[in-house]
Amino acid sequence: MNGYLLREQAYTAGEAIFIDCVNDINKFAVAFEDDTDTGYFYAYALDGEGKQLILDALHIYNIEEVPAEQRKGIIRIIWSKDWQCCALVINNYCHAIFDFKNHGGYCRNEFPEPNPFWTKGNRTLTNEMVAALFK
Repeated sequence: MNGYLLREQAYTAGEAIFIDCVNDINKFAVAFEDDTDTGYFYAYALDGEGKQLILDALHIYNIEEVPAEQRKGIIRIIWSKDWQCCALVINNYCHAIFDFKNHGGYCRNEFPEPNPFWTKGNRTLTNEMVAALFK
């Protein structure tokens, strides 16, 4: 797998967790949060004063839809070699990608609707997109 693994952490879906990952190269960052009901992946930017500007949010799962035998696992946050894209990988499966260069957030369930501020158009994360990120 090409890219930079910046976070790797064991977790259990349905247990509260917040994992963030700042890209010091371009001051973009991502965070994964499980609030015990849902899992979300966020993209944000840091201004010169360290304040966060949320760019986008992607729904990853509702806990009642995650089978009990798949709740324990490993979360990986991986940045592309050019530091322009970031992927959320859970148990070796890519669930979401943020493309900071082209202002896009993509996930498997295409939720929520694209926002007028950052992501426009189709939100579908495809296997081709994942392969391109990790080539």
